[in-house]
Amino acid sequence: QVQLVESGGGSVQAGGSLRLSCAAYGYAFSTYCMAWFRQAPGKAREGVATILGDGRTTYADSVKGRFTISQDNAKYTLYLQMNSLKPEDTAEYYCVLDFRPRCSDAFLDYTYWGRGTQVTVSS
Repeated sequence: QVQLVESGGGSVQAGGSLRLSCAAYGYAFSTYCMAWFRQAPGKAREGVATILGDGRTTYADSVKGRFTISQDNAKYTLYLQMNSLKPEDTAEYYCVLDFRPRCSDAFLDYTYWGRGTQVTVSS
C-alpha cells in the first residue's frame, strides 16, 4: 500500500523560505512521476512542480526561479524548497505520485496523494 506523508508547512512572512517534505512508503519502482500541487481557498487546485524518476523537472511559471523540487531516492522522499515566498503562495500543498514515464498537469491523473500541508505567507 503506497502512502505519501507531507510535512514542513507553516506560517512565514513574505520573502521567507520553507521546505516541504513528502515521505513515500510502499513502493520501489524507478519509473514514476511525483509532483506538488496546491489549492488556495476558493481557487482551483494547480500544479506547482513535477519530477520524474530520472530527475527531469518542470515548474509552473508562477514559481519558476523561486521553488525547487528534488528527491532523495535512498530515503524515498520528495522535497519542495520554497524561497522568496509571496502571500499568493498561501495554499494547502499536496504531494502526488503515479507510476508512469511522464507527468500530468491534472491532479486526478495521479493515483496516490497525501493529505496535504498548509503553507501561509503573510505580507
